[in-house]
Amino acid sequence: MLDRKTTDDCDSGPPMLFGRVLDGHGGGRTVSWDEAREWRPGKPGEVLWVHLCRNRPGVQEWLEHELKVPEPTAELLVSDDTRPRAFREGNAIVATLRGINFNPGAEPEDMVSMQLWCDGRRLVTLRRNPLQTPREILATIDAGDGPTDAGATITQLIEAMVARMNRSIVDMNDHIDQLEELDVEKEDTDMLLDRISIIRRNCLALKRHMSPQHEALEKISRDAPDWFEDHDRRETAETIERLRRYLDDLDISKESAVVLQDDLRARTLASSERTQYLLTIVAAIFLPLGFVTGLLGINVGGIPGVNDSHAFWIVVAMCSAILFVQLLLFKKWDWF
Repeated sequence: MLDRKTTDDCDSGPPMLFGRVLDGHGGGRTVSWDEAREWRPGKPGEVLWVHLCRNRPGVQEWLEHELKVPEPTAELLVSDDTRPRAFREGNAIVATLRGINFNPGAEPEDMVSMQLWCDGRRLVTLRRNPLQTPREILATIDAGDGPTDAGATITQLIEAMVARMNRSIVDMNDHIDQLEELDVEKEDTDMLLDRISIIRRNCLALKRHMSPQHEALEKISRDAPDWFEDHDRRETAETIERLRRYLDDLDISKESAVVLQDDLRARTLASSERTQYLLTIVAAIFLPLGFVTGLLGINVGGIPGVNDSHAFWIVVAMCSAILFVQLLLFKKWDWF
């Protein structure tokens, strides 16, 4: 595995993170940044792919002067405007795509952007934060089993980026399934509601980021130049369908979380109402008894039974009779 400091550090060093010249047969040879800057299309089937850190000095100048990328497009490729988009510019494809951030400490809704420019013979991908997808494709090239041309490289990048989104969706569905299996009577309801709220926020964030990407991929499939071959368009269309299914899965996950959250809140409300009901019953029972004992306990003259040794038991019997009548009435009224 490559040293993270040399591959993912965007604070210093040359702009290029890696570079390959594809040989048209699934493999490729390594090129340095100096060679990449001076590279020109040579043998038929050769394609230059360079993966750059977009915020290092010299990237925009190289795009404008060597690749003849128009200044507005070059500014877009190195900017922090990461909303997914794609368009055709002459014989080139320009795109901004997003992938799930699986870097340590990242949340599922944190997205990593990748800018892309390709004219069929030269492919430039740019990012700021570490992104694992390009290195997955790089590993297949180094193993001699990678893409054979620019269109296939773009297609595999898109497929890998979208496929990784499924991991977060599956994780969220697993969390929802675990929450549904819990005995809510024995769990901390506030903790469960917090966990469900996090899942809902993640679903909304992923949906917000993935929906524009769906439109961007459709533009690539529809408006790409001729070097983006028919089989590349078909594979991109399949990826679009997969992304659409993921968006549907997100909607299902969000609805499941809403149902579970409503169920927990309903249980909490029902428990609170039962407690209030019992307190009301207790108050209704002791209200007349408290009135009788309070009335007999006032310290004024004329209270009956003051000098009668049996008065206490008479009062007890009277309170018991009142309690018995109350219970009969509560039973008749279906209060319990």
